[in-house]
Amino acid sequence: MNLHEYQGKEILSSFGVRVQRGIVATTVDEAFKAAQEMTDKTGTNWWVVKAQIHAGGRGKGGGVKLAKSLDEVKEKASEIIGMNLITPQTSKEGKKVHQVFIAEDMYYPGETEVEEFYMSVLLDRGKGKNIIVYSTEGGMDIETVAEKTPERIFTEEIDPAVGLQSFQARKIAFNLGLSGAAFKDMVKFVDSLYKAYIESDATLFEINPVLKTSDNKIAAVDAKVSIDDNSLFRHPDYLKLRDVREEDPTEVEAGEAGLNFVKLDGNVGCMVNGAGLAMATMDIIKLSGGNPANFLDVGGTADAERVEKAFRIILKDESVKAILVNIFGGIVRCDRVAQGILDAYKNMGDSIKVPIIVRLQGTNAEIAKKMIDDSGLKVFSAITLEDAANEVTKALA
Repeated sequence: MNLHEYQGKEILSSFGVRVQRGIVATTVDEAFKAAQEMTDKTGTNWWVVKAQIHAGGRGKGGGVKLAKSLDEVKEKASEIIGMNLITPQTSKEGKKVHQVFIAEDMYYPGETEVEEFYMSVLLDRGKGKNIIVYSTEGGMDIETVAEKTPERIFTEEIDPAVGLQSFQARKIAFNLGLSGAAFKDMVKFVDSLYKAYIESDATLFEINPVLKTSDNKIAAVDAKVSIDDNSLFRHPDYLKLRDVREEDPTEVEAGEAGLNFVKLDGNVGCMVNGAGLAMATMDIIKLSGGNPANFLDVGGTADAERVEKAFRIILKDESVKAILVNIFGGIVRCDRVAQGILDAYKNMGDSIKVPIIVRLQGTNAEIAKKMIDDSGLKVFSAITLEDAANEVTKALA
């Protein structure tokens, strides 16, 4: 589950990480009041107006603006709220901005001793270790830094069973070229950041930039945070932070129906039971000359209601030219799955305008194939993976 910048900063702050303070606003008037409140709290006379969407690179798309007066706060907020913000991490349509973060300006006028760093914490699944990635080149796309100056990117591996050691935090501060008070504050920053990552069950904490102010304080000026969905039962308070407006509406609908669905850019819809079989099915589609339009796992049950819901979700994608149903009948019998498919097809009537290829293997697979073959509907049965691939090829011809 991805979070907005202001939400990620709230979590960081709760673990003792110094952050750029601010107030979220959904209207221009709220933005104006937030700026006044920030002045009262922090004494800032300049404010940063930041679009809140689940994507990076907001500044490049005009989603981050500096306001040097209260009137400018209203002006910048009116420009950003409601805009479709296009960044390198959004689609070409962009994302609509529903709210802005009115933040204190931490780059004091005339200040020349500030430094910007990059830092992130994530899991290296191959090594089974947590990794802190950091660089002296903050405020830039880390991908660009990795491509042009890879020697400026450092990594620190952390054994989850042992945790972050003091010498590792000191090593990070040293590699960033810090000394004195800034060195000590960075050690504290790294320790608190890693603690936030572990105890919030996050999959990613990315801070770009981490700022060293002229008075040698270290603070998170940005925060990109993702929480492991599987851990939310331990964090009911985090579940309230979910913003479904930032998610694909089809994926949200599928989740509400209990379906595991991920939209992809392809032309063949998939309906499968089991994640492993779903991955194999997508391979079949690629080998047959098509591209998977989605990942959809219907789970252990495939009755008519569930199948119909899955069909309707897949067919919302106008690029789908065929649907491949690949079910292994272990827990559920193949003939029941076949009946569910046929009932769903009849219920949907003329809304199904693409061929459906059904491969059923397992208990009563022969009976299921006969049911489909005798139905008279535009549903084609397959027994082997090769048969299914051949039917997909025909459907796309």
